[in-house]
Amino acid sequence: MLLSEVRGQNGAVKTLRRALEQERLPNAYLFEGPSGVGKQVTALGLAQALLCERRPREGCGICAICLRVVHGNHPDARLFTPRAEGNRNLQVEVLRNDVLPVAQYAPFEGRHALLIFPDADVSFPAQHPEAANALLKTLEEPRPNLTFILLAERPERLLVTIRSRCQRVRFGPLAPLIIEQVLERNGVPTAQWGAAVALSEGRADRALVLAQQGFAEQLLEQALRVDRTLALRDAGRAIELSEELAKAADVALVLETLAAYYRDVALSGLGLASLLRFVHARSQIDERAQQLGPQAAAARAERLFALPELLARNANPQIALDQLFVELAALR
Repeated sequence: MLLSEVRGQNGAVKTLRRALEQERLPNAYLFEGPSGVGKQVTALGLAQALLCERRPREGCGICAICLRVVHGNHPDARLFTPRAEGNRNLQVEVLRNDVLPVAQYAPFEGRHALLIFPDADVSFPAQHPEAANALLKTLEEPRPNLTFILLAERPERLLVTIRSRCQRVRFGPLAPLIIEQVLERNGVPTAQWGAAVALSEGRADRALVLAQQGFAEQLLEQALRVDRTLALRDAGRAIELSEELAKAADVALVLETLAAYYRDVALSGLGLASLLRFVHARSQIDERAQQLGPQAAAARAERLFALPELLARNANPQIALDQLFVELAALR
């Protein structure tokens, strides 16, 4: 993907284009933001813009150089992914043997080289500083015409000293329309878009997983079943449902979906339907808002969003879940 084809990240692309035009790329970038929003494709787009001889500063996407970049075969556009084993951290020996020699001699063919680290917060976590400190030394004594690009979903896990030596570029969640375009390009039936987009959190990778075999729609249906049971205001039935859900592998996703649903119900009740996530289920949400009311819906959403803290305070997750469901059933 070329820089001109990156969608939903106008600020990031504008920053990179300005650096290309001024021929003043920094020694290191930190692309920070959620997964699945275009950080890696933007890094590869930048590599094509730097290395393409047919369309300098832009890239053509079809010449031999651009294709080698995309396929990972160009010596001046290297990707160093986390290790497959253990905690996926890059060991200091790997950095010294596989990464630093490249950094010492690049660029090899073009006028500039990029060393790209997807999931850098996994490769170089602060709690395992050996490899991070070895990388830091290289960042402190950079070679000309060489740029490191660290991609991080959780940049706070990187050493502060590494972050301070990078120019930070922020990537935000993708708009629903862009997520839908991704689903369409990947052949997902339109009937499966609604819940997948609503639960995607603006991440294309999450939307694609949730859309598989209608998984997102199944989560929404389970959440609605929970709501129907809670509407009975029967503590005994609520605990029975809690015990059933506790055994399900996707219980966390069901409760996350239920929280998002109650958020939409509250917004509908407040006349803010334009902010709904489950746009495809608006009529059902509007009807539920009239029954439950925005205050009760917001209170239920708040309890569900606080569930991780509730679980942390309880040694027995089942007890915490029972308590939550009884509270939700009592809310009016």
